[in-house]
Amino acid sequence: MIFLTGAAGFIGANFVHHWLSQSEEPVLVLDALTYAGNLESLASVQGDARYHFAQVDICDRPAVAALLAQHRPRAILHFAAESHVDRSIHGPGDFIRTNIGGTFELLEATRAYWAALPETEKTAFRFLHVSTDEVYGSLSPTDPAFTETTPYAPNSPYAASKAASDHLVRAWHHTYGLPVLTTNCSNNYGPYQFPEKLIPLMIHNALAGKALPVYGDGQNVRDWLYVEDHCRAIARVLEAGALGETYNVGGCNEVKNLDVVHTLCDLLDALRPKMDGSSYKNQISFVTDRPGHDRRYAIDARKIERELGWTPQETFTTGLRKTVQWYLDHPDWVAHVTSGAYRQWVGKQYGASA
Repeated sequence: MIFLTGAAGFIGANFVHHWLSQSEEPVLVLDALTYAGNLESLASVQGDARYHFAQVDICDRPAVAALLAQHRPRAILHFAAESHVDRSIHGPGDFIRTNIGGTFELLEATRAYWAALPETEKTAFRFLHVSTDEVYGSLSPTDPAFTETTPYAPNSPYAASKAASDHLVRAWHHTYGLPVLTTNCSNNYGPYQFPEKLIPLMIHNALAGKALPVYGDGQNVRDWLYVEDHCRAIARVLEAGALGETYNVGGCNEVKNLDVVHTLCDLLDALRPKMDGSSYKNQISFVTDRPGHDRRYAIDARKIERELGWTPQETFTTGLRKTVQWYLDHPDWVAHVTSGAYRQWVGKQYGASA
């Protein structure tokens, strides 16, 4: 069995679907079910005998330790994190608690469990920490892409909290010998993403006839990674990654935010045309840029390609079309996650028109 923390969230839920489609090995999902944790994202596997769930906060070390002792996993994949930059600006405390404190408590529970394993199980055990490219800071248009040796320079409370968690994982390996692996990924997109992030927010607002809020001039650049490709990379790192190593995972798709929105509008114009024949682009609205908004991210993923043979299978064009089609096909999922609390938050962040 493997443990997946935070796997009722976006990337973790997609990993559950990917794993169960490829492996007979059971999974146990540990999730506190905060606002972005949604068991509806796992509804299709809830009857699968390989799937198990425990509502547990990773900050609760005794509860995590009890599950470790009961189920004796051979690996832990650590997805659990507060992950939205905008929310970290408004309320950094939750990010410090979960991303730093929670990672610490999880590492300590894991270390105690791992130390008591028989030697063969101890040797085979892995702790895989899923992180972000935002720990590296911001790039200018001419800077080379982030590599695994790029110095950390986080610019938001979210990025700083993830950088701290990366450092903790590294330290637990070098100090205690815990067999860890770390991945730092670029911007993910795809099914089951909570509609506070750019792509699902734009899809949701476009279909609702609302403004499509674009920060600043819309020229911020991100490297877009389709979530299924990310899941494949994580599984490959778990299988063959070198202990203590970090692997950058990117989609090889640098796109400006405004171009992302334009492409989404073009797709929606084709797949769900408006009754009046107008383009969804007419709903684009530029809003005040957020504080500390990094200008550009770019991932150099040659290490994971060279050492583990992973490359992304989706282009931004193919991945985005799949994503838009998924949201069009699953309106009930979107309706259920966009609760009153969600609508209040979007209004606070982008203004009443959003």
